[in-house]
Amino acid sequence: MDYPEPLVPGVLLRRYKRFLADVRLDDGREVVAHCPNTGSMRAVNVPGCRVWLAPSNDPRRKLAWTWELIELPQPDGSTALASVHTGRANRIVEEALAAGRVQELAGAGGLKREARVEGARLDFRLEGDAGVATYVEVKQVTLREVDGHGYFPDAVSERGRKHLETLAGLAAEGHRAVLLFCVAHEGISAVAPAAHLDPAYAATLRRVIEEGVEVLARGCRFELSQGRPVGVALGEALPVVPGRDLAR
Repeated sequence: MDYPEPLVPGVLLRRYKRFLADVRLDDGREVVAHCPNTGSMRAVNVPGCRVWLAPSNDPRRKLAWTWELIELPQPDGSTALASVHTGRANRIVEEALAAGRVQELAGAGGLKREARVEGARLDFRLEGDAGVATYVEVKQVTLREVDGHGYFPDAVSERGRKHLETLAGLAAEGHRAVLLFCVAHEGISAVAPAAHLDPAYAATLRRVIEEGVEVLARGCRFELSQGRPVGVALGEALPVVPGRDLAR
């Protein structure tokens, strides 16, 4: 996925009212950017870090800037890019599915967005043989805790837990039901449910895995040109550790 406009660098000053962020651009201007993330943004809302904004000339927009990425300091002194724009995860995964780059799901056809099922809507449906469909729900992971693992969710998520129950119901009907973690943080090398933040979600995830729900995780590859992020693609498979507990 290519970013629609050349991204502009700056420094995060603060995020507030959930959808707003104050950023000082490298040219000295201070601007208000749209923050396309409804979550807690635990560990990625770090004032003082370098961020990347997408500009827009659309006169219908209230804000001319969208916060896309943040560069986060890592324990070894390096920095890692992370995406704060949760809306990008589905586009990244859709491109990979359409190109057959998710090996476990390659070969299925008829990609459909926002598949409606009884009482819910999941991100994708892939057609299979003999009326057996594959349903895929995508979750973006950016929470890297002190143990180096990525965790989901970053706050209590009743909606996320209901998606798990929907997937389990589809598996019971004989369909393939897949939860795909899109890990949009370069510093994360494995994924686990955040039992320390949402124990109900973690317990539900462990149960639905036993009931036939498949869980995959893929990292993201950020593409740079002259030091500037220009695109992002779904990357390598990462381990999923359903029983991990941050307290251990």
